[in-house]
Amino acid sequence: MPAPVTAIVESVSQISPNFIRIVFSGPELNLVGSTTPLYDQRIKLIFPTPGNPLPVFPPGVNWYHHWSQLHDTSRGTMRTYSIRSLERDEQATRLTVDFVLHTAPGCTGPASTWAAAATAGAEILIVAPRLDAEPMGGIEFDPGTATNIVLVGDETAAPAIARILEDLADTDIHGKALIEIPSSKDALPIKNPASVEVSWLPRNGRKHGELLMEKLALHHCETVISEDMVWETPTFSAAGENLQNIHAKNDDYYWIAGESGVVTNIRRSLIKERGVARSQVAFMGYWKHGVSMRG
Repeated sequence: MPAPVTAIVESVSQISPNFIRIVFSGPELNLVGSTTPLYDQRIKLIFPTPGNPLPVFPPGVNWYHHWSQLHDTSRGTMRTYSIRSLERDEQATRLTVDFVLHTAPGCTGPASTWAAAATAGAEILIVAPRLDAEPMGGIEFDPGTATNIVLVGDETAAPAIARILEDLADTDIHGKALIEIPSSKDALPIKNPASVEVSWLPRNGRKHGELLMEKLALHHCETVISEDMVWETPTFSAAGENLQNIHAKNDDYYWIAGESGVVTNIRRSLIKERGVARSQVAFMGYWKHGVSMRG
């Protein structure tokens, strides 16, 4: 994993009732970049704990090992996010992250709390692809030869879905994107390919995942109760499943992310009802009800 860089808040905008967009810049961000599309690239953000500075890593050390040995108050809080955009000009490199404001009781975590209070000039550490380092991994979107894609997610997956679609804007790929959001005011502009239909699905108080299941014409499953986060892709299985035929050619490709229980329900239904092959789909739990996510 590449070493963290210091990122400075350049601007903060509340772009909808439940999304805050923060643009980061700073001289160290000039090291960040990729020669390939970003798609759903995961990055790590390290926030300072209240009243404490960001951790400092001595030159030449394994930064992650050093970080993991620090006291909780000294190492801050690490969370995983997606890149909404990464833009570079002669003056600066700007990295944009969209934060979801988890306002429900018991759901507000350190990342959304920090984002809600962030102001220009605030600093965090970011672990992201670097132009001077080996690829860091963290991209799951891999449709292979598929000509039709189905992207499914809740508000936490919306930034990744938007980035995927905008990176595909000049292609002739077909498909649809289903994005479940808290309210209609949380629908955000996306420059998607003309042949990919984007549907925003406001919950308006309904249970997480119900609208996604309905749109996919899947039967509702019983509530999933598990301590484990689902993370099943054609090349990785958190549950230790067989990864044979990962390079099988398919016309359709599914990318599904969001609340872990919802993702698990959709996975079970697609596999049992539709007979979707493992090589055709990536299922990823981005968060879990009642669990404070780490790392």
